[in-house]
Amino acid sequence: MSPFSTLTYDVRDATAYVTLNRPERLNAIDDVMPGEIRAAVELANADDAVRVIVVQGAGRSFCAGYDLKEFAEGDAGSRWEQPSASAWDPVRDYREMKRNTDDFFTLWRSLKPTIAKVHGHAVAGGSDIALSCDLVVIADDARIGYPPARVWGCPTTAMWVYRLGAERAKRMLLTGDTIDGATAAAWGLAVSSVPFDSLDAAVEELADRIAGVPINQLVMQKLLINQAYDNMGLAGTQMLATLFDGIARHTPEGNWFKSLAESQGFHAAVEWRDSGRRIPDGG
Repeated sequence: MSPFSTLTYDVRDATAYVTLNRPERLNAIDDVMPGEIRAAVELANADDAVRVIVVQGAGRSFCAGYDLKEFAEGDAGSRWEQPSASAWDPVRDYREMKRNTDDFFTLWRSLKPTIAKVHGHAVAGGSDIALSCDLVVIADDARIGYPPARVWGCPTTAMWVYRLGAERAKRMLLTGDTIDGATAAAWGLAVSSVPFDSLDAAVEELADRIAGVPINQLVMQKLLINQAYDNMGLAGTQMLATLFDGIARHTPEGNWFKSLAESQGFHAAVEWRDSGRRIPDGG
């Protein structure tokens, strides 16, 4: 019996395959998935037979982000929206979201290389997962972006600027737009973009090429490159981004978005957010 409920894990030919497995929800992130991603990465790192890790999604998409319908429309457990009768506790919010960010970022901290195989959508929290991997191979027609940058969110892994540089990161996060896979590759967000029918083969070819390198060499090269990002202040940027994510859900505009979701449904609120219509200042 699989120890995982939100993903599957298997090893073939020196590659560990971590498959997000909530296809009925487009592999949207629930409260369990981040911790299971961490556990799968730890399992692969402890296995001497594994040299590379591939993260992929079952069904029609890589990952459609957080499964926010229940949180935006009610959040009965008050994990992400604290009761209005009491003051918002930013430390509690930070603690909860930072744990998820750290779980996703085990893909970046993994001693063994990680590849995201992206098809369909990798949006919002789904883009956090993809961009936590060392390499992204994406289908030409896939969409990647962070729409909650328009309201009610901030990308907690903060990888947009490290992947794209300041100007293109601003282009993405000041609009909340998504881009297709071909554009993502042209901008350097993905290492390559291929037709959807060629995606499996392209990832297998890359994984096999990496798997031919001794583990010691892979680990040293990856640690060297990651250290450069750490020297640029990656940890501090993520701390700020995670705090801002909590604030974004409690601004007047954030409260407006949640009220709209509660009264008209989450999909209606997202449609307004993504349509380009002006979001009311001050809610």
